[in-house]
Amino acid sequence: MAFGCWITRHVRQASFAILLIATCAVAASAGRAFDVKNDEQPATCRPVYLTLDTGHMEVAPFMAEVLNRHQVKVTFFAANERTRTGDGSLGTHWAGWWKARAGEGHEFASHTYDHAYWRADMPGASGTPARFKVRPSAGPLEGKELTWSARQYCDEIGRAATRLHEITGKKPLPLFRAPGGKTSPALLAAAQSCGYAHVGWAPAGFLGDELPSDNYPNDMLLKKALQGIQPGDILIAHLGIWSRKDAWAPAVLEPLITGLQSRGFCFKTLRQHPRYTAWIEGHGGASPVQTGK
Repeated sequence: MAFGCWITRHVRQASFAILLIATCAVAASAGRAFDVKNDEQPATCRPVYLTLDTGHMEVAPFMAEVLNRHQVKVTFFAANERTRTGDGSLGTHWAGWWKARAGEGHEFASHTYDHAYWRADMPGASGTPARFKVRPSAGPLEGKELTWSARQYCDEIGRAATRLHEITGKKPLPLFRAPGGKTSPALLAAAQSCGYAHVGWAPAGFLGDELPSDNYPNDMLLKKALQGIQPGDILIAHLGIWSRKDAWAPAVLEPLITGLQSRGFCFKTLRQHPRYTAWIEGHGGASPVQTGK
């Protein structure tokens, strides 16, 4: 029995014997529940999938430190957004940061290169190829209303994936996230036709870093997340939000990680998500590709 508990037949006080029996039972149960193996994680854990979209990048170094300290692997969705320092989140200035994350075992996917929001499907005659009204929030056409074909939208997804591959040496997952999570069935079908599945997030997985900090302070967001997140949830936060005065990260990130871990959760990447594993394997992403670049 765990901890070498045993009950001697010479114990005469029944209450003491009962206490020993109860202690042994609890210890044995704990030993089974915390059958620690790799990285001191339980043999079975309650997986969640933390995803991080790009942003102004000012907090990115601190977030990377937190992730590394707690050995948490995430999936980054990257666009070439404006940054407080450097030439864009996928520019030369931040290339070394991304490469370091690849070396730590994180995964990557496209967030469209110019962070292009879907606005509407364009009406057309039956049988004609899909077209979409979009508005980039970065790049030379920032803020302009554009009309793209399905092929153009696919190219926009691919630009970010290609750039990620160039600077990390690791092939991104065949997944993408539309900015703001805004899509339509026609847009999703167009992306799937060129090899990209869309990734949203769970309701409780919206971690709230995009919300105004005066109405949604960090302690409120942390409490809500710890109470609501369930096993299998995809979580979303960003590498810096311009409009939030009281930065969400790393203030909430670390207590969120440790709080979830203390409740038996573990963090996995989308490569391991049961909803996407078959898609990834079927679209050239069965294993990471290192090019040494």
